[in-house]
Amino acid sequence: MSSKAPSLTVSSSPSTSTSTSLSRLQTIANHMSPASITNFPAEAVPQAPEDPLFGLMRAYKADQSPDKVDLGIGAYRDDNAKPWVLPVVKKADEILRNDPEANHEYLPIAGLASLTSKAAELLLGTGAPAIAEKRVASVQTISGTGAVHLGALFLARFYKVNGANRTLYLSNPTWANHHQIFTNVGIPIEQYPYFDKKTKGLDFEGMKASLTNAPDRSIILLHACAHNPTGVDPTPEQWREIAELMKAKKHFPFFDTAYQGFASGDLDRDAGAIRYFVEQGFELVIAQSFAKNFGLYGERAGCFHFVAPPAPDAAEVTTRVASQLAILQRSEISNPPIYGARIASIVLNDKYLFAEWQENLRTMSGRIIAMRQALRSKLEELGTPGQWNHITDQIGMFSFTGLSEAQVQKIRSDFHIYMTKNGRISMAGLNTRNVEYVAKAIDRVVRDLS
Repeated sequence: MSSKAPSLTVSSSPSTSTSTSLSRLQTIANHMSPASITNFPAEAVPQAPEDPLFGLMRAYKADQSPDKVDLGIGAYRDDNAKPWVLPVVKKADEILRNDPEANHEYLPIAGLASLTSKAAELLLGTGAPAIAEKRVASVQTISGTGAVHLGALFLARFYKVNGANRTLYLSNPTWANHHQIFTNVGIPIEQYPYFDKKTKGLDFEGMKASLTNAPDRSIILLHACAHNPTGVDPTPEQWREIAELMKAKKHFPFFDTAYQGFASGDLDRDAGAIRYFVEQGFELVIAQSFAKNFGLYGERAGCFHFVAPPAPDAAEVTTRVASQLAILQRSEISNPPIYGARIASIVLNDKYLFAEWQENLRTMSGRIIAMRQALRSKLEELGTPGQWNHITDQIGMFSFTGLSEAQVQKIRSDFHIYMTKNGRISMAGLNTRNVEYVAKAIDRVVRDLS
């Protein structure tokens, strides 16, 4: 009797079976899950790109190379590539900590009066007629960024033509955040030529032509000194021409000053453009930062100033403007922060500490000037193709090297040197230990990608 062969059953492996089961369960779960109920889908709120500068900083920190050099972030470093707490700031901090009257109460809406009054003097000069005639309204702000923002809010609310916001003209290039601050409040933006790529200096004729062609009463944002990002400033004679042109066109000056005393080491020299415009009778506003010149980067100490032109009703105009600035400030931050303001105030109101601060400023500006000279000298010693006099012709924290975006990418990938893609470098990132390395790296990428 023959027997029937048993049938063979091929079973899935345990892992395949488990994977299939999980996949089916996930499919079922997806069908059972409710649809997204957010009011902010990706079509309405797309993922924003990372801020390029802070992305650069993150990439630098993640780089494990012992040769890496940070020439990106605009903060002062000493010759050991370390943050430098100004000696005068340490003394002011000690005074503050030992003050039995110090507390953490709210400041007034307009801020610490002992700071704002001295901040105005710092810009306009002790005994300035505008101050004596009560033509200046000053408000403490969240550093220079907050001052620019408060000014933008004020102009968006009160400086209009036929009900529409007037156009703001920014230098090309300018600090990247300028664009976003003014766009966020609805002020339309145009650009005026500023940097000449051929000479790596000021495109003065292009700038004048643009300001001449701008509609009358346009807002013109001007960097008072140490232009960011180029390091290129007009000469005193060029500033006088700019003022004459702007007066003829009835343009409204908006000065942004973040480097007074830090640029040249001379507080008065670095305020020269602002003082000249005020002397010429302009009505204007000023955004002032104490981040760089006091090293108070994270304390966010700054001021915003309105200056009325000389006229019988100037004091009354200033009072009205101050009242509206207070309303805007109240709805934005209520009260400005106190610590950095107190530190700056202590220094500005003590003649001995003020003198020491001036010496600290000369230390910082002097080291940066020395690094400019060293970098240029080493590039010229190497015979690096091109002209490099612009390195020393420019002033302040930054230099526009003239490197292309491709060269910037190569110097980062091959030499671990970090700078913004437009070739801007922070001179404070250079020191006696790395300047030769940076010069040789620049020489190599210029030769390879010229």
